[in-house]
Amino acid sequence: MADPAATLRLLAWLSPAFPTGGYAYSHGLEFAIDAGDISDEDSLFNWLSDVLQHGAGRTDAILARHAHRAQGSLKPLAALVELANAAQPSRERHAESTGQGNAFATAARAWNNTLLRELADRAGDLPYCVAVGALAGISGIDEDLSVAALLQAQAANLISAAVRLVPLGQTTGLAVLARLEPVIATLAHETSGATLEDIGGFCFRSDIASMRHETQYTRLFRS
Repeated sequence: MADPAATLRLLAWLSPAFPTGGYAYSHGLEFAIDAGDISDEDSLFNWLSDVLQHGAGRTDAILARHAHRAQGSLKPLAALVELANAAQPSRERHAESTGQGNAFATAARAWNNTLLRELADRAGDLPYCVAVGALAGISGIDEDLSVAALLQAQAANLISAAVRLVPLGQTTGLAVLARLEPVIATLAHETSGATLEDIGGFCFRSDIASMRHETQYTRLFRS
């Protein structure tokens, strides 16, 4: 049986109430919605399913797993930070990842942990997926559970953005989240044996949306 205290920590860290500032980022959704690519439940589900399976979701899952396995060793974690930052396809996506990662590291000090502060001092800005994976690893939280929860939290945050932007009702947003459950579970399973050489993306429209968002005329979100 999983350690209840460890599970509680994971729930706290990935809660929408945890102060990472995730509500301010849309991962390019704001431009995609303005362009008409996303307008209802099905189009939102298809977009997010692709982002998870072929874009940032898959990459973040692999990076989080390797950060978890580093077990607090700063040298491999610093290499993961460098790789994760280099993998960002646009300026705003880099800011989205490191903005949340740095905020996560600051808020996680409530758990009296110095790892993320030491990693930031050594490697600079922390990508969110690496920060979460590293802290979960040294906190004894199951790797598979950590990755699945990270993907779920990321999907929920983007659904929240779409609910505000399309706009969609909360019921529709929850329906999309429910439909994404098997996608997230499958992705978490498929990345369990992935190496860093398996990192790659095939979600060009999402990447381009994040680039176009930088010059979008009216914006509510930072990415």
